[in-house]
Amino acid sequence: MRRRWPALLGVALAPVALSGCIQVASLGSDLVACSEGDDGTPANGVVLMAQSVPTATWIPCLEGMPVGWHFADMEARSGSASFWLDSDRHGIHALEVRLTGSCDTAGASKIPSDRPDMDRMERVTQVTPLFVGSRYYLFEGGCVTVLFSISGEDRSEPLAVATQGIGAVPRDDLRELVREESGGRLELDP
Repeated sequence: MRRRWPALLGVALAPVALSGCIQVASLGSDLVACSEGDDGTPANGVVLMAQSVPTATWIPCLEGMPVGWHFADMEARSGSASFWLDSDRHGIHALEVRLTGSCDTAGASKIPSDRPDMDRMERVTQVTPLFVGSRYYLFEGGCVTVLFSISGEDRSEPLAVATQGIGAVPRDDLRELVREESGGRLELDP
């Protein structure tokens, strides 16, 4: 069964081209899924994020949702895009994933990266009563910042579990996908 991908892609790209800023209503985690359907195509929100930060060689997405975590919302505008997750045990807006062209990592410590082709840095600013901080993934042309503010008894484990569900797709793959799915009519980076 052929998906409605090209039509939906046009709908997703039009607001960015016309307004430069869009607030997307909460449509569920499939909006920013790394792959959806049988063909494994990234979701339209991922394409919208790529359009927002044209220098980024990697685009964040969700590979899966841990139990108790829920996609809350997404926002994309010229120069940045983000989505956030709520947790039924660890708070509303407990995790935000933000894509930008660069980021300020002052005060962050470099730690071994869990993602190929990305450097990782982390800065914890508060440990009680909330576990608050930023995790940065730096790569050519961009930065993914994972902002966390986690409540509850055990705070570092939920952060580890939640961030395991965050993935990234290469911009080159998205570029080819947009071209292929639109029959050559659309380009990710016109």
